[in-house]
Parts: sequence; C-alpha cells; structure tokens
Amino acid sequence: MSFIQGTLLNYFQRGGPVMWPLLLMAILGLAFIIERWWVFAKSRIKVEDFLNKMRVALLKRKSVKEAITICEEYKGPIANILKAGLLKYGATDEEIEKSIEIAVTHELARLERGLPILATVANVSPLLGFLGTVTGMIVSFEALAREGLKNPAAVFAGIAQALITTATGLAIAVPALLFYNWFSSRVSRFVMDMETGSNMLLETFVEMEASPTGGSE
Repeated sequence: MSFIQGTLLNYFQRGGPVMWPLLLMAILGLAFIIERWWVFAKSRIKVEDFLNKMRVALLKRKSVKEAITICEEYKGPIANILKAGLLKYGATDEEIEKSIEIAVTHELARLERGLPILATVANVSPLLGFLGTVTGMIVSFEALAREGLKNPAAVFAGIAQALITTATGLAIAVPALLFYNWFSSRVSRFVMDMETGSNMLLETFVEMEASPTGGSE
C-alpha cells in the first residue's frame, strides 16, 4: 500500500501544476457518483407491485387514505407523484393533473441534481489533461533550448509531465462519462415509470367515479 501511495504521489508531483485542478475534478466526480448512486438505490422500487397495491386499495377497498399510506411506505419518485395526485382526489381533472405535473418537476430536479457537474467533469478533465500536455512540451523544449542534448533527463521530465497529465485527464473523464450516461438512462426509466403511474392513477380515478359508491376518503 505504501509503495502504491508513493508511486501515486510521485506521479502527481511529476505531473506539474495542472494536476491540482485534475485532482479537484477527480474529487468532484467521485463525490457525485457516490451521492447519485445512493439516491438512485433508495429510489428504486418494484413498480408493478406498487401499482397493483394502489389499484387494489382504490378499486376494491375504495380507500384513498390506504393508497396514500402505501405511497408513504414505498417512497421514491413514483410514489411521491401519485401521493400528490391522491391528495387532490375530489378536485377537478385539471387540478389533479397540475398537482402531478408539479410533483414530476420536483422529482426530476431531484433525480438530475449533480448530473451537470458530472458532465462537466467528463468534458473538462481531458481538456485539462491536454493543457498539461502543452505545458509539459513547453518545459521540454525550454530544457532542450537551454541545455541542448547534454542533459536528456531535463527534456524527458517535460515529456513525462505531458504524458502523465494526459493519462490522468482521460482516467478521470472515462468513468465520469460512463456513470453520467448510466445515471441519465436511469432518469429516463424513472420518467417512463412516472408517466405510467400517473396515467394509471388518472384512469383509476375515472373508474372510481364511475362505480356506484365512488371513493372514500
């Protein structure tokens, strides 16, 4: 472990000043990857089971309160938007739809929080790496102009700086981009589930109003 730490520290020092902003990009990327992973893990539910329980509570038991309790037990984006619609039960269709739309906007903002930063990390890190490449080559040519071929170590130091920063920038950008795409696909899946759930709720309300006894509070 100490050998690895020493090697990483050695590379960091040889990479020059550009390694500091690259370190910041790495910390930001890792922090938001962990945070988003935790949020999506907590938000994941078995959508089909949840919607079946909702329909049973609303159509068979005629209980809006029970349906709200089910939403509170499951939590997550889908449960939250359906709860917003259930709390408006008895209002006009426009009011219910408006309440659901507001809830969807809130949940989307919560799901997408941090993704722009992750995208920035994926885009900026390679550019910082290329900046380190340029500065490293400048160092090499300056050493070559100053000492000629008498001191090749001074020239190679600049080349090493250029390669280290390039590799570091790409090593940060690749996982950041992969996780960004994966999180974006998860958001799209949540959006589809929220649309399915909200349509189911509105259809269920219509069925409840059409039944002889209606729905109970």
